Amino acid sequence: MNQKVPIVAIVGRANVGKSSLFNALLERREAIVAREEGTTRDSIMAKAEYHHRQFWLVDTAGMKDPEDEFELTIQEQILQAVESADIILVVAEADVPIAEEDRTVSKLALKSKKPVVLIVNKLDKVKYGVPQDFERLGIKPILGTSVPQHKGIEDLREAIGALLPKDAPRRTPDTTHLSMAIVGRPNVGKSRLFNSLAKKQQAIVADQAGTTRDVNRIGLRYKGKDIELLDTAGIRRSGKIQPGVERFSVLRALSAIEQADICILVMDVNELTVQLDQKIAGLVKEAGKGLILAISKWDTVNDKDSQTSDKIADELSASFDFVPWAPLIFTSAVSGQNVTRLLELALAIYARRQQRPTTAALNRWLQQAILEHPPAGLKNRAPKLNYMVQEIDNPIPAFKIFGSQTRYIHWSYRRYLEHSLRDIYDYSGTPIQLWFIEKHVSHRHGESPTRK
Repeated sequence: MNQKVPIVAIVGRANVGKSSLFNALLERREAIVAREEGTTRDSIMAKAEYHHRQFWLVDTAGMKDPEDEFELTIQEQILQAVESADIILVVAEADVPIAEEDRTVSKLALKSKKPVVLIVNKLDKVKYGVPQDFERLGIKPILGTSVPQHKGIEDLREAIGALLPKDAPRRTPDTTHLSMAIVGRPNVGKSRLFNSLAKKQQAIVADQAGTTRDVNRIGLRYKGKDIELLDTAGIRRSGKIQPGVERFSVLRALSAIEQADICILVMDVNELTVQLDQKIAGLVKEAGKGLILAISKWDTVNDKDSQTSDKIADELSASFDFVPWAPLIFTSAVSGQNVTRLLELALAIYARRQQRPTTAALNRWLQQAILEHPPAGLKNRAPKLNYMVQEIDNPIPAFKIFGSQTRYIHWSYRRYLEHSLRDIYDYSGTPIQLWFIEKHVSHRHGESPTRK
């Protein structure tokens, strides 16, 4: 199993400044920030880093009382958030008296037994710092912040860093066991595919979008390999998430992606080239997991011929050009077409991720690649690449390339090296990472092109 990247969830009632804190922690604008309550209608997430330790930062929609029969209570919403998060940041307003929603959110966060930090935001609106009343919520530590003044933001980063798991060597992957997650939008056929793979009715199958709200999982064995199969809740388009439990389906899916080795992105053949499908593929790539693009409901396409699949493949290759290494397969859970092929592909991708070329072989490839196409640079700033090694304790195929003036390596040259390495070792189905490191800074990674 892979070492899971921790998830840090920001929760609280609406309009307490969660999105502003999210952006401040990332030092870039990701979430929409506005004065209106409920501006965040989707769970927004981004990879963050503290002292070279990565974590997912998730900005959730604001908690408020149910407005109609379709809304769940605050308690149910919070329970869904804390179920997937590893660290919980509860946000309140410094200039507003403690509300009942604040008390409820705090109690349920504490009940989760997970690390909790109380953030009293908008300190710029009060005179004497964090009001003592907030101690009654029972959460420690309590940190005061003001995003416009950038006050307390660094203290908050340090608090998160102190709660992150300490760096530890990753376990050598068990080559007899892999975890495979089925991800995608609601109602694209994920649960039917899950059931077809498992050959038993473990998940509820219904025509209503969003039936699956939990992460269903089952163990199966195929060709001597133990496989854990995960079926995730559907990810809804931004602005279309129903209040309540489905609001956190994105967070659940992200958690499943982090637990998996290989992800199957299921897309409805009747609704292709959807931007959200591309977003999900980007999350899988960012998490460093293997990826298979699976077209579902192939049996529903009428009048198809030998050219139909080629035409669809050409269209999708343009939309998913950022993951050109991901294989595409056409499936039908109803007829069983290519369902077994998915297991074959997953095992093949998993085996490729376990490749460990010798250091000597890698350096022969590097020198040949440089000979055929030397890296360009600025005047008196030409990059020089000396040698490379593979990170043997990393579940992602990751390689350190040492040299000088590596910061001047153009993105196109990074792409050239990646394509060349893929041609030699066939890393189809998985992202790879190339780190360019100055020889005298061997303890730190250089910039990874896979994180762009």
